[in-house]
Amino acid sequence: MKTLNPGTLLLLPALLFFAACMAPGESLVEPAPTVEAVTTASGLVYEVIETGSGPTAKAGDMALIHETTQLADGTMITDTWAMNHPLRFLLGGNQVIDGMDEAVTGMRVGERRKLIVPPSLSKRSSYPENEVFGPADTLYYNVILLQTSEQ
Repeated sequence: MKTLNPGTLLLLPALLFFAACMAPGESLVEPAPTVEAVTTASGLVYEVIETGSGPTAKAGDMALIHETTQLADGTMITDTWAMNHPLRFLLGGNQVIDGMDEAVTGMRVGERRKLIVPPSLSKRSSYPENEVFGPADTLYYNVILLQTSEQ
């Protein structure tokens, strides 16, 4: 009977963690495409992971997105894929943090971006006591624009 190497057992939790952080269809085996990060004047950093081919989102549109939100240490805050409940909001309507409004504006339907949102763009009016993050935290997003529609 063949036994597992103890080193192999140590890798299993790490692989499970990375798999949980990935978007549907993303693979640990395939190398990530080389993409260049864009830093906007406000400090938002994003990378286009997949280009979209649908309509472009603009201020005043209703946007429908799937997202994951994490802290730098990998702590998961939100995962709309896991909840099977995409987020709908009015672009420019102060319904989401400024960093999300800025990041989604200009995306095309089907586009996926990775975002780094600094604290200056992730301010909220309140932080519930049970939340795992606060006003000084940088947030890391994986977001895909599913739909946009004019209002």
